[in-house]
Amino acid sequence: MESGLATQTRRGRGRNDRRPRNDNEGVLPVLAQAVRRLENAVQRGRVQGGDYNRYQAIALLAREERIRVRTDDSLTQVRRDSELKRLDGIATILAQIAASEPSFFHLLDEKADVSDGTRSLIREMQVAAGREPEPEPSPDATVELADGRVERRVVPRAVRARQLAIPFQVPDYSAVPQMPARRRLVGLELIEPLLSAFEDTTPGAPACMEMPEPHGIVSRTGHDLMHHQAQVVAAAAAGHRTFLLADEPGLGKTAQALLAAEAADAWPLLVVVPNVVKTNWAREAAMWTPGRTSTVIHGDGEDIDAFADIVVVNYEILDRHAGWMGNHGFRGMVVDEAHFIKNVSSLRSRMVLEIADKIRGRIARPLMMALTGTPLINDIDDFRAIWQFLGWIDKKKPRPVLMAELEEIGLTPMEHGFYPAARQKVVDLGIVRRRKVDVASDIPDRRIADLPVELDDAATRSIREAERELARRLLERYDVALKTRRKGSTVEGIDHELVHRVATWETRSDDDKTSEENVFKMVRRIGQAKATLAADYAAQLARSAGKVVFFAKHIDVMDAAEEFFAARDIKYSAIRGDQTSAVRQRNIDAFTNDPDVAVIVCSLTAAGVGVNLQVASDVVLAELSWTDAEQTQAIDRVHRIGQSQPVTAWRIIAAQTIDARIAELIDTKAGLAARALDGADTDAPASVDIQVEALAALLTDALEERAAAEA
Repeated sequence: MESGLATQTRRGRGRNDRRPRNDNEGVLPVLAQAVRRLENAVQRGRVQGGDYNRYQAIALLAREERIRVRTDDSLTQVRRDSELKRLDGIATILAQIAASEPSFFHLLDEKADVSDGTRSLIREMQVAAGREPEPEPSPDATVELADGRVERRVVPRAVRARQLAIPFQVPDYSAVPQMPARRRLVGLELIEPLLSAFEDTTPGAPACMEMPEPHGIVSRTGHDLMHHQAQVVAAAAAGHRTFLLADEPGLGKTAQALLAAEAADAWPLLVVVPNVVKTNWAREAAMWTPGRTSTVIHGDGEDIDAFADIVVVNYEILDRHAGWMGNHGFRGMVVDEAHFIKNVSSLRSRMVLEIADKIRGRIARPLMMALTGTPLINDIDDFRAIWQFLGWIDKKKPRPVLMAELEEIGLTPMEHGFYPAARQKVVDLGIVRRRKVDVASDIPDRRIADLPVELDDAATRSIREAERELARRLLERYDVALKTRRKGSTVEGIDHELVHRVATWETRSDDDKTSEENVFKMVRRIGQAKATLAADYAAQLARSAGKVVFFAKHIDVMDAAEEFFAARDIKYSAIRGDQTSAVRQRNIDAFTNDPDVAVIVCSLTAAGVGVNLQVASDVVLAELSWTDAEQTQAIDRVHRIGQSQPVTAWRIIAAQTIDARIAELIDTKAGLAARALDGADTDAPASVDIQVEALAALLTDALEERAAAEA
């Protein structure tokens, strides 16, 4: 495969390149002189950063010249043989240089990244050879993706200045992993068995790698480290370099990541985060690593500090910066709220994995940390993207480090003993999962209390009629599907598999474009009907117990609650997704510091992560989420380090509606993470899609009612 640079070079040649030349004309003497100078520098042990650019430029131009010589019909056979022989001599010297200095070797790979310094040298050599070089590429470019979409990528001015100041960063290949000598597992499907090892577990199965005692690990910032935090820092100091840090929310994962980077000397460090926590990461960096500079990327990054030790970027703009980030010289990468990348095919996941692979391509053992208190959102397969980011697996198989560990087991997936042993091997690669109850005894307990509310008669009648209309549509789909089934697939009674298929079809239908009721519209209507009831209860709590955090999912529910508080002279602040960072922080500070601000109205999506609201001990969940993870994240804005009171989360449930069933499903789903990560003995299904299950329950009830009426 030819490099893109080679194609560019061919296009840049003039007509004079096809005329006969003597031995002192053209690119060959330029390459010969350059390779001899490089050879002398290596022999004297005086290799500098620019020599890597020179080596790569010589290799690319020599490769391109070989293609030209072989395809140039104007050359006589004697001339062609002579020039190919000279090119063979240059290739031999390049090979000898790589043999004596292995750090050059990766530059011979056709897929190796081409630095700006290399491109500059290529243009200089082309000019010296009498050629007109290709125009210098624009720093801002577009990249065509596999699905046909065009993606804009930028290189901020500060980054270009840094690239000129440090034209080439020497890669570190001091510990490149080797494939294991034993080959028992080669050719076997291993990813699905590894995931199954976390799905089908026995009580007490390991959830955390063995952690070292943090002897002598102290914070040099004046802030106290808790024992569980110091353990991660100690592991990084001891040489561990990959972590799935899945501590429950509120246990200080940000501080652990920053101090682990300090212990591993993983600077510069790239931190990828949700947009709402960018400012918080900069604050935490200043608190825990005050000797390190940090910069936050906004938009095209024109105001960033390219020489900063810590570069913080949000998922939403990662695609436009992915090009330069892979070649920036990062020695570590942290992905916060790593469950955001669970969908491997999504753009944000692909960008994260692309950058991570490029970092590993330059650094043998970079610090890679995935932070999430809720690593499983829907099913065990959510682990796949996180494991890829950490470098434990690729798309199809384990990478060498994990493969070597699995080979040590001495079993295959056909043997039952493989699964618990394989789980332990993966855990030992760096899964760290601690619960508050186990490691932070000073954090008070929390509880979730359901508060059923009766909607007014009109709202109840409207919602119940909407449920019946939705159930009728599901019944019609079920009956049509049942009639069109092939012979021999009859099922006695209710076909529960077909029920779930119909429910899945319903969630995937584009009902938003019609007037028909669907489960999403119905849940939103329930939230609207509960809004003032939930706000009234929050007001009562504020008067009797102190500050209250009010969570809602939809803007109109937040609006209704704020109108309620304003009408009753209850001072409040708010966190919404459309706020600037400054407004957001000002509202958080008002709730935290102003004794008169009794309530903070929060969006579940905008305030569910990266916000510390432990000044309150009561949370009102006005609307239910579709995931237990989102609910847990919201509650843990209050139930975290620094909390001095027991925490109660009040879920407002609309009685006699589908709301109650959704609450049950959320609680059921919580068992998945408990079994997969904590080894808990639960009966929860391996995978629960709450939308599908809610619709399946609605259809099942309708089928049972019909069967009873027909009996």
